Amino acid sequence: MTLMNKNQHANNRSNLRIPPQSISSEQAVLGSIMLRKDGMHEVEDMITPDSFYVEKHKMIFQAMLDLSSKNEPIDMLSLSTKLGEQKLIELIGGNKYLAEIVNLVPSSTNVKHYADIVQKKYVLRSLIEAADYVSELAFEEGDDHMDDILDMAEKKMFSVVSSPKNQKFISLKDALPEAFERLEKLHEHKGLLRGLATGFRDLDTMLSGLQKSDLIILAARPSMGKTTLALDIARMSATTHEKSVLVFSLEMSSQQLVDRMLSAESRVNAWNLRTGSLSSDRDFSQIRDSLDKLAKAKIFIDDQPGNSIVKMKALSRRLKAEKGLDLIVVDYLQLMTTNKNYDSMVNQVTEISRSLKSLAKELDVPVLALSQLSRAVESRGGKPRLSDLRDSGSIEQDADVVMFIHREDKGKDESEKTNIAEILIEKHRNGPTGKVELYFDEKTTTFLSLEKSTLSEFSPAKVNKDLNDF
Repeated sequence: MTLMNKNQHANNRSNLRIPPQSISSEQAVLGSIMLRKDGMHEVEDMITPDSFYVEKHKMIFQAMLDLSSKNEPIDMLSLSTKLGEQKLIELIGGNKYLAEIVNLVPSSTNVKHYADIVQKKYVLRSLIEAADYVSELAFEEGDDHMDDILDMAEKKMFSVVSSPKNQKFISLKDALPEAFERLEKLHEHKGLLRGLATGFRDLDTMLSGLQKSDLIILAARPSMGKTTLALDIARMSATTHEKSVLVFSLEMSSQQLVDRMLSAESRVNAWNLRTGSLSSDRDFSQIRDSLDKLAKAKIFIDDQPGNSIVKMKALSRRLKAEKGLDLIVVDYLQLMTTNKNYDSMVNQVTEISRSLKSLAKELDVPVLALSQLSRAVESRGGKPRLSDLRDSGSIEQDADVVMFIHREDKGKDESEKTNIAEILIEKHRNGPTGKVELYFDEKTTTFLSLEKSTLSEFSPAKVNKDLNDF
């Protein structure tokens, strides 16, 4: 062998890298389970057969799981018999190897510590595997599918970081105790919401709050107040209930949204606030108090125009991991872009609505998405219905809740205006449909709850009372 070949051979050997593993910890886990009666119960939610690096250790642990599922004891004799039935006893090294790993256990009381080491090594191996996967994606060099590649890469890496065990399913039996605990809590605290509070009592009563994993569509024609209502919900969720809210504003700038929220929170005339025409000390005092309150709110705004679903998913995942996330607001759906260039807006909106539902499920948070209505509702007259959702029937299909804003006062003379908005809940996958009435305060661009729900019972005195109580 020449000197150059020797050096090359040495370099190749030094480049050989063994994946992260701890064979001694794997043996200690298996040995401890055989020695310790409750050993399996202590570690079965920490590790899976895939957590083991050595193939025969995977086989042994799977046999242990099989015994545990039948409430049979896990010791050398029962394990040997089970592996013999599965014709695996010789593959794992026979009874001699089982005896060997039992004798190697330093202390069976430390089984959780050994399992933790095994799982950490598995996570590191999974990270290496994910990196190889991302590397292969990058070598594809598909410029047309760049956003898809970035999305797949981030999802692969995030799955390793956020869920090392990566459970794909849950047994109904395992889910029932949690369901009963939730029902018991609701029974003890009657009126407690299941979901995230919107800040509007009647709306919360109808929906029991915004539910995790739900896609909620709020639709209306322009100038009906859908952005205002969405911002009210975001603001009150963050300030009153201390939730973390992410707002994707594809139409308005972050500063415009801040002005609106400041006006609504302080109840100072929105136009005066924008133009700086503030005269009274009371206005300044209210704005100062509102600034302090909003400064503590966990509201995050992304105002990139033409934002894509891939970028929105990436930011949402990152925010959930770093700051926590309870609600996503998208204003509005038809302004979002997709990776592919579709021939029709219908197909584009179909992909967007499905992606938003997927995002809600993946991050386990409600997604409140605003949508435009078609002009058919104006030409037809009357109240909007599900068929008026613009560009796609898939919005109705993918959404768990569909709400419309309807205002009879639009187009009326000033003297006839009542500023009553009907929130029509036309689809509610897991609950009742119906109508909620809110008062729209044009000066401060905010919605307020009404104590009474029918227009006939509404009076100017009642409005003044609501404004003073707000």
